Amino acid sequence: MTPNVTAVSYGLNVTPTALEQLRSILTAHGASVVTENDGGDERYQVHVAELQLPDATAAGLAVLRRAVAEAQISGLDTALVPAGLRSAERKLLILDVDSTLIQQEVIELLAAYAGKEEEVTAVTEAAMRGELDFTQSLHTRVEVLAGLPADVVHSVSDQVKLSEGAAELVAAFKAAGHVVAVVSGGFNQTLEPIAGELGLDYWQANELEIVDGALTGKVLGAVVDRAAKEKYLREWAAGEGIALEHTIAVGDGANDLDMLGAAGIGVAFNAKPAVLAAADAAVTMPYLDAVRHIAGV
Repeated sequence: MTPNVTAVSYGLNVTPTALEQLRSILTAHGASVVTENDGGDERYQVHVAELQLPDATAAGLAVLRRAVAEAQISGLDTALVPAGLRSAERKLLILDVDSTLIQQEVIELLAAYAGKEEEVTAVTEAAMRGELDFTQSLHTRVEVLAGLPADVVHSVSDQVKLSEGAAELVAAFKAAGHVVAVVSGGFNQTLEPIAGELGLDYWQANELEIVDGALTGKVLGAVVDRAAKEKYLREWAAGEGIALEHTIAVGDGANDLDMLGAAGIGVAFNAKPAVLAAADAAVTMPYLDAVRHIAGV
C-alpha cells in the first residue's frame, strides 16, 4: 500500500491519548495508516504517520483537515500533507517576515521613536485581523514616521530578533537544495541585512522613502500587499521551475491569506483567527522550524 498523504503531528506535549484521538478521526474517514514514527528534539515532539487516503484530492483533504481541526485535540497540531509535496526533489519555502520570520512588527519599533507605538500597534493589529485595507493602513502608519532621522532604521534593525527555529528552518531547506524566499509588508531597509545573514534566494518588501537623511512618511512604489505576496510566490516558483504544488507558504496575518491559499500547503504560524481558519495547517508553538517536519525536509 503506497502512502498518498502524510499526517505530521507536533506539539510541546504529544501524548498517546492525543495520538489515539487523531487515529480515530483518520480511520473514521477511511484512512489506512501505513507507517508511524516519532521524532522532534528537546523543545517539542513530532509524530509522522504515512497514510493511504481514499480521497487524497484537495477537496478530500479539506474535509479531513476540518474534522481534525474541529476535534481540537489538546496539545497537538496536525498537518495533512500530500505525499508528492514531501517527496518533491525541489521545493520553495516562502515566509512572511514580521511576527513570522522575526518576532517583532518593525513598523511598531519605528513608531516608538516617534512616540506613536500604541497608536500604530492598534492599526497593525486591525490590519492583520483583516479589518482594514492593508495598503491604506500601511500609508497611515508610515505617515507618523515623517521627520525621523534615517538612522533610526539601523537602530531598529539591532532590535530585531529571528523567531525561534527560523535560522534552523532556512538552513535545513538550503542544505537540502530547496529555495527559500521571504516577502513582507514591512521594509527593505530592515529586511536586507536579515536576507544576507540567512542567505535567502529571494526577498521583497516595501521601501521607506528617505530624503536629506530623514524619513518622509512615505513608501516608494506599489505596496507589497496580499495580492503582491501571491504574485511573488508564483513568479519565483515559475522562475525556479518549481510547481505550485511543491511550495510551502508561512504567515500570520490577513495579508498572507492569498499566498497561503496559492501554495501547495499554507501554514499559519501563531496566527490571527481568520488565518487559522483558512490555512491548511497551523503551528501554535513558538518554534518556526516545525515547518521543516511538515515539508519533509
